[in-house]
Amino acid sequence: MSKVEWKSGNFIYPIPAVMVSCGNMEKSNIMTVAWTGILNTNPAMCYISVRPERYSYEIIKNTKEFVINLTNEKLTYQTDWCGVRSGKDYDKFSEMKLTKEQANHVKCPLIKESPVSIECKVKEIRELGSHHMFIAEVLSIDADEKYIDENGAFDISKCDLIAYANGGYYSLDKKIGKFGFSVEKKNKK
Repeated sequence: MSKVEWKSGNFIYPIPAVMVSCGNMEKSNIMTVAWTGILNTNPAMCYISVRPERYSYEIIKNTKEFVINLTNEKLTYQTDWCGVRSGKDYDKFSEMKLTKEQANHVKCPLIKESPVSIECKVKEIRELGSHHMFIAEVLSIDADEKYIDENGAFDISKCDLIAYANGGYYSLDKKIGKFGFSVEKKNKK
């Protein structure tokens, strides 16, 4: 069986499905984003890509900050709903019964129900075409303490994170290896 050439487009899947909160504690919004990722380690940097016509676009452009809230299986419905409804028509925190939590370094609220919230400060906006990329420095990572083990390590396997691929949401529930396992020396008995 050979590969069939398919139309040109984006097909680097799966990718995270995240809820991005923006604004402030009084007037805020949540949008669902799948175009997001890591850009750099030192300093820690990430990005989100947003269509300029989205309600949150102007909020982020003006405030220069946002929070990436990772999503899990319990938040799948809310994640989808916040992606298909506009913040100009709905208070998404209220409609989805999500709790605003004060961030440490930005004015945007964290989503308390999210296992991990990443506070971001916009450093650059790149106009790429259909989407504009908000390149941001990571100011803080706020993790729910129930995912921290007795040694102080974060256990992401307990989060039940979800991903997005080609129009669907998928669970990420099974670890199949770790970085470097393919070259790890085996213990001789």
